[in-house]
Amino acid sequence: MAQPDKKLFSEYEKLKDEINYHNRLYYVLDRPEISDAEYDILFDRLLEIEKKHPDLVTPDSPSQRVGTEPSKKFEPVRRRVPMLSLQKVTTAEEFAEFDRRVREGLEKTENIEYVTEPKLDGLAVELVYENGWFTLGSTRGDGVTGENITLNLKTIKNIPLKLSDKTARTYPLLEVRGEVIMRKSAFEKLNRKLTENGTAPLANPRNGAAGSLRQLDPKITAARPLLFYAYGVSDTTLPGLGRQSDTFVFLEKEGFLINEHIKTITGLNKVEKEFQRLTELRPELDYEIDGMVVKVNDFAAQDLLGQISRAPRWAVAWKFKAELAESVIQTVEFSVGRTGVITPIAKLKPTRVSGVTVSNASLHNEDELNRLEIHLGDTVIIRRAGDVIPEVVEVKTDKRPEGSRKVKYPAKCPSCGEAIVRLEGEAAHRCLNPACPAQVEGRLIHFASKGGFDIEGLGDKLARQLIREKLVAEPADLFYLTKEQLLPLDLMAEKKAQNIIDAIDRSRRTSLPRILNALGIIGVGETAAQLLAEQFGSFEKFRRADLETLENIPGIGRVIAKNIIDFLAGEGNRRMIEKMKAGGVQFPDYTSSKTSGKLSGKIFVITGTLSQPRNYYKNLIEENGGKVTGSVSGSTDYLLCGTDPGSKLAKAKKLEVAVIDEDQFRKML
Repeated sequence: MAQPDKKLFSEYEKLKDEINYHNRLYYVLDRPEISDAEYDILFDRLLEIEKKHPDLVTPDSPSQRVGTEPSKKFEPVRRRVPMLSLQKVTTAEEFAEFDRRVREGLEKTENIEYVTEPKLDGLAVELVYENGWFTLGSTRGDGVTGENITLNLKTIKNIPLKLSDKTARTYPLLEVRGEVIMRKSAFEKLNRKLTENGTAPLANPRNGAAGSLRQLDPKITAARPLLFYAYGVSDTTLPGLGRQSDTFVFLEKEGFLINEHIKTITGLNKVEKEFQRLTELRPELDYEIDGMVVKVNDFAAQDLLGQISRAPRWAVAWKFKAELAESVIQTVEFSVGRTGVITPIAKLKPTRVSGVTVSNASLHNEDELNRLEIHLGDTVIIRRAGDVIPEVVEVKTDKRPEGSRKVKYPAKCPSCGEAIVRLEGEAAHRCLNPACPAQVEGRLIHFASKGGFDIEGLGDKLARQLIREKLVAEPADLFYLTKEQLLPLDLMAEKKAQNIIDAIDRSRRTSLPRILNALGIIGVGETAAQLLAEQFGSFEKFRRADLETLENIPGIGRVIAKNIIDFLAGEGNRRMIEKMKAGGVQFPDYTSSKTSGKLSGKIFVITGTLSQPRNYYKNLIEENGGKVTGSVSGSTDYLLCGTDPGSKLAKAKKLEVAVIDEDQFRKML
């Protein structure tokens, strides 16, 4: 293959720089200097040179954004630092309580410096840069493990494929976090194009962004108008970046798009005013936002405040009030859940609310139905509670059609025809028939769900078929299915049937919290299942527990405790548990992630750059009974010290505080 001469090589390098420059002007700064036609001429020439000289192509070439061959699936990515969820507040009073907790945690009376930013309604992702090159991108997933969507993210024009040489030297590993969105104007333009081509339009900008990123074919993603807004880095101990505001300045210099409404604000009152400003500005923005994120600006203060469960104590999402819309009730259906609860569902004339088309809304229970006095054909006001769950909040009785019929609760279960009852102290009506088809289906789906036995491939449709064909009458029957029984089912090929059998076989070896959640005891979800597993350690100890022991477990209480006792006393449930064991399900003991109390009473300060984020060591210290503070004092027992420690090391030496490195710390454990 002919080698390019110096003139051609120089032209190629200039083309790359010029196209990247115009990409930044168009996608980041929103001030293009050339027309689309002029841009196409530059890009076509670049492709022409690369076709003749493929050895010239580098990972940061603009041509690498057009998409590669389709993937077969997305591989899991376990991230180095978890992506935490945010606690939510909805009122000024709730935010004031958050501010109080922050000042108390930092032992400060003066106003706290916060960073505020619009809470973009898109898909959170993480970008990993190694020695300056973008090498890995993943979805948020469950916070710890996401999906590898690197090839799709590379197609987003405003994501830098290569960082500056200085940054590559300073931060050999850099993990940048942010949100991928689709602007409203771009969404509407795309939908018009899809409709013209006879393709179903996208539901809303957020679903459009999320769906585009999860395409197995990156070429489809490349054709979608996506943008990446950076909002931080995973490691808050990086040298030179001591505050959230410093990080925004750094990221913007590196070519990342930073939201134009980010502000650094000191004090509760100013944060409240900024929230009001964003609330008023919201309708004018060309992208969806559902609130405002507020973070303590100083990273050392963040580190000191720490986290609870999977949410930081130093940040909060202040959510907007739900938007309202008007619609018409066409009919009301009564849905039967896995626990037998009968829920009225209003079937509505499709209406847009908070950027989403809503056609169903919960009416909750009979009390709510009577309070609203719902009639068929009623005009109603609906909202999405928390911008998620649609519900009816008001009936416009002045618009009620003449002769319309009031909706009444059924006397019998709409699924099995058995009488329904309202138990004392409950707002819900229940069907008490354990063989009710709707309940069996619901229990089966819950049993196989990700929080339960996580049986891949067993969804709603297959669950209904298994019940209809009488292959499964209760969840334990899953462990006795054969491939031959599955093959006659609709759309079931041999490979698919084998995959499901393999998934069932893998699920026999699961954890105690998953088993407790999968059983479907009323009130026992993933959180309660975790608490019970930690408390009892084994399934046998759990099933022998009495009411008093259960109700005294923090987070359980009397109602859930009684539900557990009633469930375990049920003959059918006991039989199902034994059937699970006979079907090969292992009931392992629970091994807590907590360690020992070896550091009990010891006070640590952490400084410098370590091989792991500071929170990693902070959690280890606290799990082993120790305490972490932000500054060295006479009461400090140990200074855990990495490279570039700063003034804390000098102070520790002056106060004769023991200074240890990571290896010495690990030996202490």
